[in-house]
Amino acid sequence: MRVFREQFYFYLAGLYVLVGCCSGPLFGAEKAAKQPNILFVFADDQAFDTIRALGNNEIRTPNLDRLVQDGMTFTHTFNQGSWSGAVCVASRCMLNTGRFLWKANQVYRQTEQERQAGRFWSEYLKKAGYQTYMTGKWHVRADATKAFDRAGHVRGGMPNQTPEGYNRPHEGKPDVWKPWDTKFGGFWKGGKHWSEVVGDDAVSFLEQASKSEQPFFMYLAFNAPHDPRQAPKEFVDMYPLDKVAVPKSYLPTYPFMEGMGAGKGLRDEKLAPFPRTEYAVKVNRQEYYAIITHMDQQIGRILAALKKSGKADNTYIFFTADHGLAVGRHGLMGKQNMFDHSVRVPFMVIGPGIAAGTRSDAWIYLQDVMPTTLELAGIKKPQHVQFKSLLPLIQGESKSGYEAIYGAYLALQRSVREGPYKLILYPKISQQVLYNVQEDPLELKNLAADPKYAKVKKKLFARLLKLQQQTGDQLDLKTTFADLR
Repeated sequence: MRVFREQFYFYLAGLYVLVGCCSGPLFGAEKAAKQPNILFVFADDQAFDTIRALGNNEIRTPNLDRLVQDGMTFTHTFNQGSWSGAVCVASRCMLNTGRFLWKANQVYRQTEQERQAGRFWSEYLKKAGYQTYMTGKWHVRADATKAFDRAGHVRGGMPNQTPEGYNRPHEGKPDVWKPWDTKFGGFWKGGKHWSEVVGDDAVSFLEQASKSEQPFFMYLAFNAPHDPRQAPKEFVDMYPLDKVAVPKSYLPTYPFMEGMGAGKGLRDEKLAPFPRTEYAVKVNRQEYYAIITHMDQQIGRILAALKKSGKADNTYIFFTADHGLAVGRHGLMGKQNMFDHSVRVPFMVIGPGIAAGTRSDAWIYLQDVMPTTLELAGIKKPQHVQFKSLLPLIQGESKSGYEAIYGAYLALQRSVREGPYKLILYPKISQQVLYNVQEDPLELKNLAADPKYAKVKKKLFARLLKLQQQTGDQLDLKTTFADLR
């Protein structure tokens, strides 16, 4: 194993040389042409704090680190939530239609008609002269093979999780499910790990794009690190359990689980035993880190192919994820909650004119990437698009993003973040949760019962009611939380 690790790191070192680590920045400093290439890389279930360059010293992400070092990172990027247990469905519908959560829900079943009417991210870029390409996870109610000029392997919501992958592991008992065992299918279905297939597809497209003068839009959507969190054994071995920490927000059971609807019946939550054990959490985090590092290797291949294509100097790369994941924090495993680990994601943008190693703590939504790319392509923002272009922030013309951040999950949870505070509401059980996320970023101390925060809660509630109108949210909160009015 030691030999393999040495070989693996030698491979990464060689990759760095290939993409230009030792010969200067990956991207030129000159301004982009009128229509730059756009490379969008999308992860699934990747929390904001899973990149080494952003402070997680447990994980190994050399190529994502490179994106952080070579461009601008938005440290507070959010997803608005979901009308479905599959949070990625709502996230991707918002992403491709440009509408806020409940506005997007109104057109969710008509997304194919939306595409045909041209009110779709890729359709706007097609009309602007871009060659559009997609491979990987789609999970949108529109035909990907028609939404893009070319499509590689169009995948569904998640690789199949076998029964052996649930309610595990139990300390002291044999665990038959192994992330590297191909007999369990999932990411291994078809003979090659799906992350590697995305890498192969992207490299192949870039080889062909190198021969064309037409600008391109690449939509590369990994299913990783969604469960089943499968990766080759050597990647799992990079994370011995004694080196994987139990999160500080670890709890055996989340106290308001009943307010989350299905609660323990949620598919994501059934992955690990109840109550949670430190051992089960560490194993799940080990496998989470492993599949992220494996995905990171494929991203390295894509960056190398971009450099080789000769297109890098006129290409903007955007990397983000559709939402985060708990993986043992607050007694939870999934993303159907309003905690930062589940609603915040990484977001990096790299390209011509963007200063290397810069960061913005402005509050943004991940779906802001759509109008940003349209503006880069010279396309006027469509009237129905509610998300904002990030170019004023990227170009230093502005330092502020959204004044408040909205969050929702079904009719079961609502949240609002304004100033230093976040208010989470559970209407089903009339429960309020308040955090000072500025002083308590891990969301450990619930301040809701403290009378001195009554005015804070009322102010946040008033803001939430306004955000409901903006997002098309018709859930009645005034009756359940009359004391907050």
